[in-house]
Amino acid sequence: MAIHTLGYIIFGAYFVYSGLNHFMNEKMLTGYAKSKGIPSPRLAVLLTGAMMIFGGLGFLFQMYTQQAAMLLVIFLVPTTFAMHSFWKITDPTHKMGEMVNFMKNLALIGALLMFL
Repeated sequence: MAIHTLGYIIFGAYFVYSGLNHFMNEKMLTGYAKSKGIPSPRLAVLLTGAMMIFGGLGFLFQMYTQQAAMLLVIFLVPTTFAMHSFWKITDPTHKMGEMVNFMKNLALIGALLMFL
């Protein structure tokens, strides 16, 4: 049981931290989203930051976990393809970084789908 709870805490804390990062580094992330052609990049950064915080809190406190998982899937699926489209990049170093993030997000989506 303790390992199960620890898993919830680690998983939730990852998303809470990432969401808070969106607010702490809003300007930089807005520029990055803009460079990827995201419409209303500032709003997108703030909205996705809030989605990650609320989804993460659901796991962290083990409350409304089905809704938290669905919220995170709704965030991750479009974000993964819009922000980490490594197949469009020619620079090998940049391409590898985006591919790592793309694959990480796929793994997170898979974990969330298993949870659902």
